[in-house]
Amino acid sequence: MTTPATSLDPDERRERLSAILLEPDPTDGLWRAVDTGLAGELVPELPALRLEQDPIHRHKDVLAHTIAVTAKTRPDLTLRLAALFHDIGKPATRSFEHGGVTFRHHEAVGAKMTRRRLRELGHDKGLVADVTELVRLSGRFKGYAEGWSDSAVRRYARDAGHLLGLLNELIRCDCTTRNRQKALRIQELMDELEARILQLAREDRAAAERPQLDGKQVMEHLGIGGGPIVGEALTHLLAIKRSDGVLPDDEIRARLDDWWAENKGDAD
Repeated sequence: MTTPATSLDPDERRERLSAILLEPDPTDGLWRAVDTGLAGELVPELPALRLEQDPIHRHKDVLAHTIAVTAKTRPDLTLRLAALFHDIGKPATRSFEHGGVTFRHHEAVGAKMTRRRLRELGHDKGLVADVTELVRLSGRFKGYAEGWSDSAVRRYARDAGHLLGLLNELIRCDCTTRNRQKALRIQELMDELEARILQLAREDRAAAERPQLDGKQVMEHLGIGGGPIVGEALTHLLAIKRSDGVLPDDEIRARLDDWWAENKGDAD
């Protein structure tokens, strides 16, 4: 990635770009920057998104799409930068194989380009890391309509981490189709994904508050019947889980044996 000669130093370029992006609606500012050549100084990759169109390999105008997506997001600098850079890797990955146009792995390529450009502009490390990760994950949702298992949903949320809300917002804003039915379907799928993430989080929290062995396993292991002592054993096992996490099966049973040796008299 090279930077053309410019009269603006990195701090000035960063401030000019941030000022445009933090406008309530950055559309006019971004188009003005492109038309006047300022965008070539601020973010040289941006004008390159105006890919040459042809009547055979049709695809949407990536520059127009990028500006539209950016304008749909709320004026948060991390989110706006992620929107501006989310398709930045498309020119470098465009291919006309198999009779159509593809941009395979453009998110991964774009993430690397994003990191280099934001570092060159002098953004702080935290913002660079967050924007880069949002660009890298921006295409992850595309396979959801084909059906995700619960483990895939958990992985999506885990990989996004503290960026989950921003990632979901970016994905929602990334839909600029004029097909109202298609746009509605994407929003419905995102609603469904967010609901599943919340439900699985509740289930995981509930599971974390259960002891590693259940009452039946405790009774079978200790060779005892029911009664208050079983509840006391479960309380002890839950305390172990809270302090030490999930242990190997033989270790948690050994811990139960130690507790039972000290407390079995209470069962008499």
